[in-house]
Amino acid sequence: MYLTMGWLLASLSITLLLARGAIGYAHRRGMLDQPGQRRSHRLPTPRGGGIGIVVAMLVCLPGVLSGLPAAWPASVVAGLFAALLLVALAGWWDDHHSLPILPRLAAQLLAVGLFSLSLLATGLSWWWLPLLLIGGAWSINLHNFMDGIDGLLAQQAIFVGAGLALLAWAAEQPALAMAAAVLAASALGFWWFNRPPARIFMGDVGSGSVGLLIFAFSAMLWRVEHALLWPALILSSTFVVDASLTLLTRMWRGRRWYTAHREHLYQWLVRRGGTHARTGAAYLGWNLLIAAPLAWLAWSHLQMALPITITVYLGAAVAWLALKRRCLRRHLPRTPHVAA
Repeated sequence: MYLTMGWLLASLSITLLLARGAIGYAHRRGMLDQPGQRRSHRLPTPRGGGIGIVVAMLVCLPGVLSGLPAAWPASVVAGLFAALLLVALAGWWDDHHSLPILPRLAAQLLAVGLFSLSLLATGLSWWWLPLLLIGGAWSINLHNFMDGIDGLLAQQAIFVGAGLALLAWAAEQPALAMAAAVLAASALGFWWFNRPPARIFMGDVGSGSVGLLIFAFSAMLWRVEHALLWPALILSSTFVVDASLTLLTRMWRGRRWYTAHREHLYQWLVRRGGTHARTGAAYLGWNLLIAAPLAWLAWSHLQMALPITITVYLGAAVAWLALKRRCLRRHLPRTPHVAA
């Protein structure tokens, strides 16, 4: 019990201290996100506060995954550590100096590849590698895409981290459960400075790292029991659906899908007049009222987990389409949309 509380307090404290320090550092270095047509904030805001989450996880993960019951092999721990370090370094560079898309993607694929190879080496078929690469790279990027308003990604990391921790604990995986709980605690520390109105943004160093860790912990659950992937995916349903449908829509319309924009549903809700806090509450409402109960249902009926997951994602897609159409009807006549 004391060891558990120690790891949680360590991750929370490290993140609080470094996120607070990152505010002054960003001001000194001129790392400020300026308001603009493709952004949802109105005041210049420091970025790069996610470094607190990264350092907390780098400090805590090796001890948690190696030192608690149901410990993971050293190769998997090392693979995850190296992957997190690589994604964080690419994000930290991008927060200081814009990193072109191809080097950034190459770093992400290399990071996901390192972790995936270490996981597959525990006895899984190597045919899973392409799916792991795609899933990991998409998780990194979709969490980056969804980090566009105050507090949204931080609260999602708290929710998904806590949910994955419960799933791992139920699967008798204390080490993995604590690793996910440490992520939730660290995200809580960052949320304190990122809640509306945000004093600092997570930046690419944090958003990409959170995406990698959520992918990694979900993949590790899948390694323990393949069917546990479905409740894990349900926990992330809001972010996956919003990011995926927005990307597909932009590609279908011939837009430059890889450039900054304000076409995610959460951005449209803010553009329609909703506050950052109210929009975040809507996403949290889905998580608590829909995702959490149905993730539990999928976990308690693993033979039905896939149909339940499909139902959740179809429901989320219908809700996304309905809300997006409502936002467009209300907003387009007054504020013509400028394509990226």
